[in-house]
Amino acid sequence: MTVKQIIRKLLDRLPDNATIEDIQNELYVLQKIQAGQEDLRAGRVRPHDKVMEDLARWLK
Repeated sequence: MTVKQIIRKLLDRLPDNATIEDIQNELYVLQKIQAGQEDLRAGRVRPHDKVMEDLARWLK
């Protein structure tokens, strides 16, 4: 699916009274999800247990 097709699909599922801000927010979330998926494919991930260990240390 092309980026243009993804955006059309996104626009089609938004209500007719969606604002530009609503669209920008949806695009931002979509962009972050895609970036996370790319990180996952590239192996740029950290196991959940390691993240929890870091958080425990930082929150002390």
